[in-house]
Formats: sequence, C-alpha cells, structure tokens
Amino acid sequence: MKTIDAYNFKDKKALIRVDFNVPLNDQLEVTDPTRIEAAKPTIIKILEDGGSCILMSHLGRPKDRENEFSLKHIVETASGILGVEVKFVEDCIGPKVAAAVGSLEPGQILILENLRFHAEEEKGDVAFAKELAQWGNIYVNDAFGTAHRAHASTAVIAQFFKDRKCFGYLLASEIINVNKVLSDSQSPVTAIIGGAKVSSKITIIENILDKVDHLIIGGGMAFTFVKAQGGTIGTSLVEDDKQELALDILAMAKEKGVEVHLPVDTIIADSFSNEAKSEIADIYKIPEGWMGLDAGPKTRALFTEVILKSKTILFNGPVGVFEMPNFANGTIEVCKAISEATKNGAFSLVGGGDSVSAVKQFNFGDKVSYVSTGGGAMLEMLEGKTLPGIAAILE
Repeated sequence: MKTIDAYNFKDKKALIRVDFNVPLNDQLEVTDPTRIEAAKPTIIKILEDGGSCILMSHLGRPKDRENEFSLKHIVETASGILGVEVKFVEDCIGPKVAAAVGSLEPGQILILENLRFHAEEEKGDVAFAKELAQWGNIYVNDAFGTAHRAHASTAVIAQFFKDRKCFGYLLASEIINVNKVLSDSQSPVTAIIGGAKVSSKITIIENILDKVDHLIIGGGMAFTFVKAQGGTIGTSLVEDDKQELALDILAMAKEKGVEVHLPVDTIIADSFSNEAKSEIADIYKIPEGWMGLDAGPKTRALFTEVILKSKTILFNGPVGVFEMPNFANGTIEVCKAISEATKNGAFSLVGGGDSVSAVKQFNFGDKVSYVSTGGGAMLEMLEGKTLPGIAAILE
C-alpha cells in the first residue's frame, strides 16, 4: 500500500481529496472539526517536505451553488487547526482556479470550492476529473468518508496520475484498522451490532460470521430476533418481514460455531419519550402498549462479560435509544466494557455513525483503539465490498 511516505513533496503540488464534509450551525460555523483534524498529519507532512497542498472536498448535498454549502465557511477553522493561513478559491475548475494554483508557493494551502457545485462530480465524469487533475503533480486520497463512492475526485481522477498517486495517512490507517478486524484479528473476536434495523446490517453480519467468535445483537434490531423466536414485544420496533432472515442468521451462526448473544431483559417505556414511564421487563414478555428502549441490567451484565473476555472488538450500532438520557445506560455500559477491554490489551474498532456519536458523547473516544471517520465506507468494507476510492489507488 503506497502512502505519502513514498514521496518527497519538495516543490510539488499535492492534490489531496479530503473529507471536510463537517457540520455547520445556523451561523455557518463548524460545530465538529474532527474530519479537518484527521487530515492534518497528511497535510503537515507535505508542507514540511517543502510542498504545497490543494485540497478538494464536498460539503453536504447542494442542489445548486447554495451559499450554505460553500467551503469558504470552513476556511477560518481549517487555518486554526492546520496552523497555516488557508487560501480559498470560489470554484474547483476554470481560470480562477488556474490563477490561484499558479501562484501557490511551497508551504501554502489552497481549498477549492465544493466539488458538488458541479453535477459532474457525483456522476464520475471523466472530463471533469481530468480538469481537476491538472492542478497537482501527485494525487493523494485521504478521504475515507467518500472512498465508497465512484465520484470524479475519488476514483476517476486517479487514472491521470499513473504512478503518482498514493494514500494519505488517514485513509491508510482506516484500511489497516478495518483489516485488523476482517483479516488480522486476535481471538476471541466479538462484534457488537446494534441500531434500529436488521435490514441495514444483514450483509455485515453475513460477512463477519466467518471472522467472529461472538455476535452481540442489541438495539431495535434485537426485537425482530425476539419476535421471530416466539417472544411478545409489545409496540417495540420490529421488521416483521425480516423475521425469517433473523432465524436464518441464528442458524448460520450456529453452523459456523459463532455464539450469538441477544438481550434477555429490556427497559420498557409506555411511549417513545425520555419522560415516559419505564420498567424492567423480560425481553420475550413485553406487555401490550409498551416498547423496549434500552438494554436491561441482566443484558448489560451479559454483554459486559462477553466484551471483557474479547481480544478484538467491533462496535457498530448502539444497544438502546442513547439520545434519550433515561435510555442511554445500556450503550454507556457497552462503551465502558469496550474501554476496559481495550485497557487490558484488546483491539477495539468503533464505526458507523451512531456508535461513533455515542463514544464521543460519553467521552470514550480516546479509550478505544480506533474510531473510524467513515460510516458508509466502513460498513461497505465490513460487508466485503471493494471501495472504488481505494481500488483506484491500488491499480
């Protein structure tokens, strides 16, 4: 795997695909700069070599050139994080960009305007990719968050750089860390798969069954498994059309010698509200009119026991409605167990939007081995798919 360490960037212009798709508030200020911070090591290495950086990114899902999606809003934050004044140009192709790139000196950084202001970006247009390609001597992909998209700036552009393309530090570390679960894991391996729906996680579960010893199923998706086995689940979230699939997963796991751990009790509520009346119930005997919103105490103890014995842990999806404080305890206990196992030498990978939000919200981000920056991209890697943005660099 060729990374930026393979190059000396002295007097070179590095064209870097970063993922600066960061959240902005109503005042168009960056509220979470994690993705900018994650790209910093790659950018600093190039600057310290004596090169310059031309950064390409998208922001949001603009339908047109809408001001709220302009990357100019992140320039001040990026300058502060990178410790270098970041320049900005109001397009990503055309004469204005040519002039800005032409005047760029070694040690300087230029951010191009939102790639998605051009429909050709998402279409993977070759001519558009070729126009972008002219701005750099070396192409660096450091955007894991978009590596699963065959867009002009992530996959198509690489063909114009032949032997002058590589991975940035962030993208390289994402690949290495996901592979620690998929192909380089230490047993026992435990996957904690939570979230709302079985349907959104089925391909991940199928792909990792050959690689794990324990499968913990939590969150809303657990109720589909419970109902499929004859449990009564009240008004809990369920995918009735996926009950047979749930039974197939359990049979497949048994066949492969994977131990499946389902919740045994749950915190039930009489409405979907933090202020709802709540009780503890056997997960197979939830009364009518009540819904399960969090893992119960017996379940937390069971999950904790499994996690603490693990040497490799994948956490993908919360085990309760953690956004509501009264139903966050199950997810907090899982985070605690993962951090304890990590402290004792286990490798832990957290990925997928909600589980990343949970470890950040409860301050466990620095207590796990690796927090992935790319939800969709990580999920597709776990599903065993080849990601276009990665394949394009390896070709």
